[in-house]
Amino acid sequence: MAEIVLLHSAQGLRPGVGVAAEVLRSGGHVVRTPDYYDGEIFADVASGLRKRDALGFGEIERRFRRIGEDVTGPVVFAGFSLGAYGAQSLAATHPMARGALLFHGGVAPEGEWPRGVPVQVHYAEHDPWLDVEEIDRLAAAVGPGFERFVYPGERHLFADPGLPDYAPESAALMWKRALDFLTRT
Repeated sequence: MAEIVLLHSAQGLRPGVGVAAEVLRSGGHVVRTPDYYDGEIFADVASGLRKRDALGFGEIERRFRRIGEDVTGPVVFAGFSLGAYGAQSLAATHPMARGALLFHGGVAPEGEWPRGVPVQVHYAEHDPWLDVEEIDRLAAAVGPGFERFVYPGERHLFADPGLPDYAPESAALMWKRALDFLTRT
């Protein structure tokens, strides 16, 4: 059983994040879903990105660090899109990090990746919001603890059942793989 901190996308703490948390809890895990967007939820990516830009990356990173300060035991950081960035940042710097699950996002790390902290990344093959070269650099930094799963299509947040991008078959396979990762972490 792992403690998981699951970070939402730029669209806020949508009901789909709660669905994801329940899937992870069904594997016996403790899941926290902190809100770093002041309770605001957005129906579309453009509105969520305006919120992100209004806050600024410095403030968002401060909020991610504050979330990490509440973690006192072994943890897997997970996140969707913008939240994947936060999960990756926390997994790279938090002393209790045991892994990172990055859904629909990931970037090249700024420094060395910590040894023994595995990463699993999930994204759609033609996701217009994702830079595959960034994921390639992340893979190189993580080394043998890196797993990448690419799903058909171009849908960004394909695991959120409340969004038009929802792809149930891809989402089900993603959750199976994520739960397998957690049993090894």
